[in-house]
Formats: sequence, structure tokens, C-alpha cells
Amino acid sequence: MDPTPSGRGDRGPRPACRLTVQAAGCVLWRRSPVTGTLEVCLVHRPKYGDWSWPKGKLKRGEDALAGALREVAEETGHSAVAAAELPSAHYLANGRPKRVRYWAAEAISGTFTPNDEVDRVLWLPPHRARRRLTEPRDADLVDALLATFRPPA
Repeated sequence: MDPTPSGRGDRGPRPACRLTVQAAGCVLWRRSPVTGTLEVCLVHRPKYGDWSWPKGKLKRGEDALAGALREVAEETGHSAVAAAELPSAHYLANGRPKRVRYWAAEAISGTFTPNDEVDRVLWLPPHRARRRLTEPRDADLVDALLATFRPPA
């Protein structure tokens, strides 16, 4: 039996949890219903006042791709088919390390309905989306998406 009150022997108190928050999302795209050109979907989050990609924290034990598609459906109202995995983002959120895995995903069907988490979506050509995104790191995903449409050199 361990005589220390913490039950941890002489190691002292446990350090603050610094586990990486796991999240996932998609760079959601479609062909414009008017022109047929490529458009990507940005979401506006009123809580943060920002424009970003649809994404969110994974549920305990949830597969990252399944979580990414769930977040797309919750935030945009669209079902999607994922293709290539894109580069992950790594940053601090509320003082904790966060990793967001992203996929290129084609919007198949659906209709957006504003909610508490996302109040607006925009479908924009890639060059306009790059300028509208709040976080500069998110703009790199536009190029990563476009690279999935080009044959390798």
C-alpha cells in the first residue's frame, strides 16, 4: 500500500495534461451549378468571428476520416465523398497543442441551415477563398487541394 496521499509514491503531483487535441475536417469542393468551375466551401463561426474550413474535434475513439465527414455534415449540411488526405495543421488552441487532419472532399448533396456553431457558408473560387480565410495557415490547403486535380509531373 502506498503511504502517500496522492497514491503516486514519491513522484509528486501529476503535471498538467498536454495531450494533443485531435480534430479533423475537409476542404469541401464542388463544381459551380452556374459556371461549372471549381468552388470551395468556407464556414463562418460567429463564436470566433472567422472564416475557416469545416472541421472539429474528434469524439473519443472516432476515426479521423469519419469525424471529418461528420463535421462537414454538421457544419455545412452537405454529405461528401472524401478523396486525398491533405496536409495536417498543427497549432496551439487555448494553450494546448492541436492537430487537424484534412481531406479533399466533394460535396454530393445537401442544404446549409444556419446554427449556433456556423451561421454562414460561402462557396468561392479557390483564389477568392484563399484571401477570405482568416488564418494564413488555412490558405496552404487551397494549393494542396488544387494539386489533387493535377496529374503528377
